[in-house]
Amino acid sequence: MFWRGVWGYLPANIIQGLVGFGAILVFTRLLSPDDFGRYALAISITTLVHVGTFSWLEASMARFWAAERNQGLADHFTTVYRTMAVMTAAVLPIAGLLLWLSPIDEGLKLAIGAGLVGLPIRALTKLAQERYQAAGEVSKSVAMDIGVTLGGFLIGATCALMGAGAASPLIGLAVAPLLALPFVLSGELRQARGGVHYRDRLVGYARYGYPIAAGLGLSLIMASTDRFLLEIFMGSAAVGAYHAGYSLSSRTLDVLFIWLGAAGTPALIMAWERGSREAFMTAAREQASTFILIGLPAAVGVALVARPLADFMIGEDLRSVAASVTPWIALSALLSGMTAYYLGQAFVLGRRTDRLLLTLGIPAASNVILNLILVPPLGVMGAALATTTSFAIGLLASIALGRSVVVMPIPGTALSRCALACGVMAGTVVLLPAYGGVAELALKAGVGAVVYAAAALTLNAAGVRDLALRLIAARTGRSMTA
Repeated sequence: MFWRGVWGYLPANIIQGLVGFGAILVFTRLLSPDDFGRYALAISITTLVHVGTFSWLEASMARFWAAERNQGLADHFTTVYRTMAVMTAAVLPIAGLLLWLSPIDEGLKLAIGAGLVGLPIRALTKLAQERYQAAGEVSKSVAMDIGVTLGGFLIGATCALMGAGAASPLIGLAVAPLLALPFVLSGELRQARGGVHYRDRLVGYARYGYPIAAGLGLSLIMASTDRFLLEIFMGSAAVGAYHAGYSLSSRTLDVLFIWLGAAGTPALIMAWERGSREAFMTAAREQASTFILIGLPAAVGVALVARPLADFMIGEDLRSVAASVTPWIALSALLSGMTAYYLGQAFVLGRRTDRLLLTLGIPAASNVILNLILVPPLGVMGAALATTTSFAIGLLASIALGRSVVVMPIPGTALSRCALACGVMAGTVVLLPAYGGVAELALKAGVGAVVYAAAALTLNAAGVRDLALRLIAARTGRSMTA
């Protein structure tokens, strides 16, 4: 199931990556540094509202589908969607009123308003996508993901060209899923037909989902505290520069981990629910090795090409500062991805999301303290250092606390061999000439990828050579049979 999902979700994640980079390329040029900073603040605020309102339902849709599908799912769907309607009616009017009364500038207020309007729309599409992924309906999930991602980017860019300012990307994020709903919502609601909204079921979902939502909220605090403090001490333009560098590096790693996690999480749940302990450990070790094999060189590679990548991707007013923080944010994204999409699964599998909340609270508190200490004297670089240190603390907390719930194996051999392959890649890339811009980026990225692949195959890092030989043998066998 894991590898079927990995290959099946690849097209959607390629599009996610291209659109993510395209958004940086376009919006850092079409928006002023101040508007780009306002957009960064608005997306942080509206994402926090989304997490507090809907994320627990999205998590419950995915986790309880596998456990309850043999018992009939009408009650499950009824409970989720009726609660979704109640949360929308209760929370969004209050959020809108608070926004209207808030003493912030009109550009930021408009951007937050656009984000709030889009929240229930995005939540409905996310519920459908979570169900697709849990059910292994890869093609449906991929089609919706690609359509919403491309549509949101194109609509947002059009709004920016028309002068909508900081609200432009958030308008795209609201309109694109709205256009997708007629194609997905009726089919999902049909599955609730004849279902009953049970209070005890909802309580169970809340006990499971709210700690996850709170944990996501703490993760967002870790990812956004720096922006709010930069706004206070340095202004919106500094927020824009930092967000550009943060997005440039974290987006690369986020896409990879979201891709692998979309395939990995359902596979781990199935292995845990249905298989033996040995089968689960084998599946978990395989996933961890794959995450390291792909994620570690991606982080090192982004750090190695930080300057030419920023020259190519980011507008001139923002690129210098953005390039300086990119290596640190690449490391923090690697630590965050391994924690969220692998080590943190111990608490999901064991249904001990209360402990997940604790493991996220530790680095979140550390992040706030470190930002308060480092941002005033060091500015943007202080924010980057605080973020990286906090995610390292979070990874260690997940290892320490997760072992008492579900032991997630750490493949030391795969880690050491992948690290050695990355060292060979880095040693080669730093010797290459620095042309600047696209030429340097293409040279270093291309050579780095080839060198890492050769080193990984030679070392058989994460069993990649064994996998390649199996694929070749399978293909050769099919050809001979044909």
